[in-house]
Order: sequence, then structure tokens, then C-alpha cells
Amino acid sequence: MTIGVGGSTAEQELAKLTDMTQGAAPISRDEYSARIANAQSIMQAEGIAAIYVNAGTNLYYFTGTRWYASERMVGAIIPASGAVEYIAPAFEVDTLLGYMTIEGKVNTWQEDESPYALFGNVLAQMGISSGDIGIDESAAFFIFDGVRQAHPQFNYVNAKPATAGCRMIKSATELSLLQRAKDMTLEVHKAVARILREGITTTEVEAFINAAHIKVGISAGSYFCIVLFGEDSAYPHGVKSPKALELNDTVLIDTGCQLFGYNSDITRTYVYGEPCARQRELWQCEQDAQIAAFEAAQLGASCASVDRAARDVLEAKGFGPGYDVPGLPHRTGHGIGLDIHEWPYLVLNDQTPLAAGMCFSNEPMLCVPGEFGVRHEDHFYMTEQGPVWFTKPAHSIDDPFGYEA
Repeated sequence: MTIGVGGSTAEQELAKLTDMTQGAAPISRDEYSARIANAQSIMQAEGIAAIYVNAGTNLYYFTGTRWYASERMVGAIIPASGAVEYIAPAFEVDTLLGYMTIEGKVNTWQEDESPYALFGNVLAQMGISSGDIGIDESAAFFIFDGVRQAHPQFNYVNAKPATAGCRMIKSATELSLLQRAKDMTLEVHKAVARILREGITTTEVEAFINAAHIKVGISAGSYFCIVLFGEDSAYPHGVKSPKALELNDTVLIDTGCQLFGYNSDITRTYVYGEPCARQRELWQCEQDAQIAAFEAAQLGASCASVDRAARDVLEAKGFGPGYDVPGLPHRTGHGIGLDIHEWPYLVLNDQTPLAAGMCFSNEPMLCVPGEFGVRHEDHFYMTEQGPVWFTKPAHSIDDPFGYEA
């Protein structure tokens, strides 16, 4: 039997887990202010007069204001110089004020009024009557279309140079929160591996993972969870009717949580029982690709070159080519922060040079339909000395969590 897999119960494993959030602190008001100043410097360099950040992670990143996108326009205008101002429905003002970290004037609209007309009026009050206005790339089209029709005098551009330009470089505090979240999820992975038994369903496993995340201190539980057994593991995001666990099945579990909004996202693949020669071969092939990607991630190298390094390993062993299966059907990795998938991406068409502070998943999944799949997913961040793992890769197929290392 694979070391660290099976032999325990959900009750026993939950009892062992403890709150791991001690000492973790949210982003400070000073850091939010520094982010706005950074965005304004980028806007000035890019010739952007102001940007609109919509409800969601961009609004939260710059202002500390937690609000979820809906059919109503709620967001903030950040001018290239000057104070941030908000736009919101009048009936939401008191609630919005309670969520703010960066205070600012709230410009309101009634249900029968146009928030898009209000948008231009706020810009005018800021002294902005023409020029480039950046729109949050995550904002719904109806918002962009509404402000464009209401105020055609502006040239609307993608706010990505300011939003992504700030967010893809993590601060020391962000790195600390990401590290803690990943440490917590790794402990959950260790616990869930020990509760596996023949006949257990994916639903039972998912419920345990959610409860385990709560036990380590995440009150909301798992942010997401994918549990796959046997051939189902060949399909990256699962199947309609997942099977129960059988002896010697490949097990693929991908899960994560959010700590003050910052995401973990870790996948482990191992065997419940005794690995056969084919499972050993593909498990090691996948890890070789993951390590090649990590070693290629050097300062100044392109994101594309990291993806290429992983893909080359798999293609040299007869998989692919390209995105063909059996092989690697998706990108090698994604940026991570307040969004579980964010810029930049480790994919062949992303030429962004790697820089200190960038954070990535490393998951060049090997999919073999009709057999099984293997995904090793860990994350790393870039330093001035090169890449550093948040969580180290699985130890071996016989001892995935390194208990006898």
C-alpha cells in the first residue's frame, strides 16, 4: 500500500487538524494606499487619465472593498492623480461604507437613473473631460458599453497595464498569505489521503476536504475541490458521473482555500494500493515535466519558455505533440493571487518576462484517456535569485508526502 494513503478515518483525521491561521494578518490600509499610488504611476506613464475598477478582485485589491459583481454598476474610479471615488446604487451606500478600507466619496444613482451617465459626471468633477479611460478588463460588457455610449468623448482602453501591472508582482505580505494558504491545503491533502478506503465516493471525499479546511481555520471551507479516481483522472476537470474508489486506482485530488482572499491550489496524484509499472512510468514522467518547468523559470525568461520546457519533456517521451492527448492538453501554469487564475500565464503565447514577485502554479498535467491522468500541482514564486517553491513537489509514487524521506 502507498505510504500515507488509507488506514484511518475521517473522525480521526479531523481530530488531528488544528487552526493554522495564527499570526496571519490581512493587507494593511497603508499597503492599499501604496497600490493605488503604484497604479497611478503606471497610468501616468501610459497616458491613462483614469481607470474604472469593478466590483470583484480588482476593487478589493486596490481599495480593500469586498463587493461582488452583479447587474448593478458598483466600483471605483482611480484618477491618474487625486483621490479615489466610488459609484454605487444609493440604497447600498451604508453597506458599502462598512466594507471600505480606503475611504472615498460615494457617488450614487437611483434605480431609475443611469450609472453610466453618472460615471462621466464624476470624471468631469475630477477635471477629466477627454483622454484615455481604462476599463477593468473583468467588468461585464454592459458596463463598458453603457459608459461608452453615455460619454463617447473619451477613448476607452483596457485597464490591464495598471491592474495586472500591479497585481502580478506580489508584496512580501501577499507572499506570506499565499504561503500560509498553501501550507494549510497541503495538510488537508495529507489528511484526506489517510481516510481513503475501497468504495469511498468522491462526494464523501469532497465533504471531508471541506470540513478539513474549516478545521485548519478557513471558516468558508474549500474554495473548490476536484476528486477523481481511476480512468476519471484522465479528464482535467472531472466527469459527469465520477466513480467510487477501487483498489489500485489512480487518485487525483485538486483543492484549495482562500486566506484573506489569497488562494491555494494544490493537486496530488497517487495510487490507492500498489502502483503498476504504467502508473509508475506516467507519474515520474509528469514530475520530470514539472521539474523542467521549474528549472526553466529564471528571471527574464519568458512565460512561454517555461511551458515549452515542460512540453519538451513530455514530447520527448512520445506524448503530444502540442496539445494532443495522450499528452498535455492545457497550459503548464497560471498566475495566482486574489484570483485563482490570473496574469501572467505559463503558456506558449505569453511572452511576459519573469520578474521577482510573480507567482505561478506548475501543473503540466499528463492525460491519457482510457487509462488515467497524472497532475502534480505545486506553486512557486520568483525572487532575485530565481524560483522558490511554496510547496515542494510530491516525494515519490510510493511515498507521495515524504513520510519516509
